[in-house]
Amino acid sequence: MAEKSQIINTVKKVLPAVVTISISKYLEVFESPFGFLGEELFGLPQKKKIKIGGGSGFIIDKDGIILTNRHVIADENAEYVVILPNGEKFRPKILFCDAISDVGILKINTKKNNLPIIGMGDSSKLDLGQTVIAIGNALGLFQNTVSVGVISGLSREIRAADALAGKETKLRGLIQTDAAINPGNSGGPLVDIEGNVIGINVATVFGAENIGFSLPINNAKKILEEFKKYGRVRQPFLGIRYILLNKILKEKYNLPASFGALVVSEPNLSLKTAEAVIPGSPADRAGLMENDVILEMEQEKITPENTLSDILQNFKVGQEIPLKILREGKEKLLKIILTEKS
Repeated sequence: MAEKSQIINTVKKVLPAVVTISISKYLEVFESPFGFLGEELFGLPQKKKIKIGGGSGFIIDKDGIILTNRHVIADENAEYVVILPNGEKFRPKILFCDAISDVGILKINTKKNNLPIIGMGDSSKLDLGQTVIAIGNALGLFQNTVSVGVISGLSREIRAADALAGKETKLRGLIQTDAAINPGNSGGPLVDIEGNVIGINVATVFGAENIGFSLPINNAKKILEEFKKYGRVRQPFLGIRYILLNKILKEKYNLPASFGALVVSEPNLSLKTAEAVIPGSPADRAGLMENDVILEMEQEKITPENTLSDILQNFKVGQEIPLKILREGKEKLLKIILTEKS
């Protein structure tokens, strides 16, 4: 009974900071000057603003900074409106969208500087079976929907369809929960029993019951830290072209390793040259060469499941990172200082 009372108190604490994000577009619709009866025969196309969906978000700063999913606000041709629980509406400014992490940052301008906010938790300190609460705009229709569950799994990996990009996006390190997460809940908070956000609700599995996923909030905290400090999110840059190795490629092409990233050239149409290592890049300065195989980065093994690109996202611009490489059958250790991706 005590936990039930705690859940009610937590919901009351968190709910004022959870927002609905309404998505609209100007689309062609057919209207007839002769009314409904003649519509199909004499329809004339006209552009009208149509609501095409909805998502969720939550306020994390009294000045109006809102976290959500990138896929909720990724359509450049759409119009977005943020709706507070009290019904107030704002046209937000989109500050950042990251396809890799699926994190989006919005800002609303209001005369108030005392907006309700949700406190940040620590997603590195979660336990299986821990009680969690998901809040959001379920199905784009039911604002402030609350569901309660537990953490069912940690460090999950899924492939989510990206309708705008027309391809799949791999999301790693996710929190799995049995709290109901429906379309429209995307971007809403997953909070612990104390009301601190520990995840951003991102996906559910169609055809399965009680399986939903959230992005760990620590990922978003890193992005926010970069954004507040530099006014942008700096992406670390290595400066090589490569292919990921596996056992099949090794056997088929008699390659030197069954895992890792083989540094290999490819045509650069703009320069009309073939470059495996981009001149002046961090990789070039560290001494990486074509046909090197990068086996590990900061002692983390590079595999098709844990790619070089995946590992690179864990580091910051300016960090010095050890690379274990294989060159002409011998292992070597290089050190590379990451720069910002332009």
